[in-house]
Amino acid sequence: MPETSVAALLRQIETVGADSKRGGYSRHVFDPAELELRAWFADRATDLGLTLETDNNGNLWGWWGAPGPGAVVTGSHLDSVPGGGALDGPLGVATALAAIASLQAEGFAPARPVAIAVFAEEEGSRFGVACLGSRLLSGAITPERALGLTDAAGTTFAEAATAFGLDIAALGADHETLGRIGVFVELHVEQGRGLADLDAPVAVASSILAHGRWRLTVRGQGNHAGTTRMAERRDPMVVAARVILAARQVAGASESVRATVGRIEAVPGGTNVIASSVSAWLDVRATSDREARGAVADIAAAVRSAAAAEGCELELVEESWAGEVSFDPELRDRIRAALGGVPVLPTGAGHDAGVLAAVVPTAMLFVRNPSGISHAPEEGATDDDCEAGVAALVTVLKELL
Repeated sequence: MPETSVAALLRQIETVGADSKRGGYSRHVFDPAELELRAWFADRATDLGLTLETDNNGNLWGWWGAPGPGAVVTGSHLDSVPGGGALDGPLGVATALAAIASLQAEGFAPARPVAIAVFAEEEGSRFGVACLGSRLLSGAITPERALGLTDAAGTTFAEAATAFGLDIAALGADHETLGRIGVFVELHVEQGRGLADLDAPVAVASSILAHGRWRLTVRGQGNHAGTTRMAERRDPMVVAARVILAARQVAGASESVRATVGRIEAVPGGTNVIASSVSAWLDVRATSDREARGAVADIAAAVRSAAAAEGCELELVEESWAGEVSFDPELRDRIRAALGGVPVLPTGAGHDAGVLAAVVPTAMLFVRNPSGISHAPEEGATDDDCEAGVAALVTVLKELL
């Protein structure tokens, strides 16, 4: 029988999507690396005798037993941010495979269907909307909007999905698949220092911060860097700099708000050219919807003032939004009790479990990350803690089954 420890499973994919430029991994939906990971999951699921399905929205399902209502579902995603860590997403998938292998080895016979779900485009790194697969599945985003999303190369989601083999006419809310999910439990490496500070290997999630992404596009006048006097410039890069500073200033004034500009693009992008337009992507998160939207409004006000002073135009577009999520308290408490009273932690990271929480009972388990660093090559977890995550998921699955 193939080796099924989490460490062994992750070693099988440790070169897939390795990014020599950024470090870490770049694995984006429907790109060659992500397709290779899908094939890896299919092979490992087949080794366990699971029945494979791809739903109308490109999410993968591995079924232990006949697919049907009331299923206990676990899993995560396989895509990454650009230059991301090895565990963000794949740990949850590998742990699910290892947990089912463990249950099978001890002869456990589930009384309900069990499935591993692998959701598409969780990070939103290719098409700009996080948790796209679970949003489509649950109806949280319309097919029309999803189909029109484009990547950096100008490829639409419609084109990429068609090339993958999806019927784009069937894209969208999938009530049949949703109706099979009795409960969803997602295991994930912790994206923070909560467990490291508590010296505990595993926790249960309580909530997810409200969070969204906005694109701010500043349009000015492209011109020559050497011949245009400073007083005559309409430079959108100056205004873009204000986006970055305002994000830090607004969020820095509150303990409960986090704001980041992690991506910026200038047109035409020449060293000796004053840009004609600059786009900056703003990520804002907070403990409540009101605080998050209030922070965005404050940042936008500061940037509009800077744009007016520079003689530039500003366009603000909301690309995604997810309100604060509180996980099902009864399910959370039941899982925590089964695990002997492990810590309960909130998270500032978005997850498919947070999207599905609006339509089915969901919960999350976290595995300790010693450094607290995530979305970067330094993300990690010890083999012992990963195996503690498997043991915890096995306990949870037995409890729910």
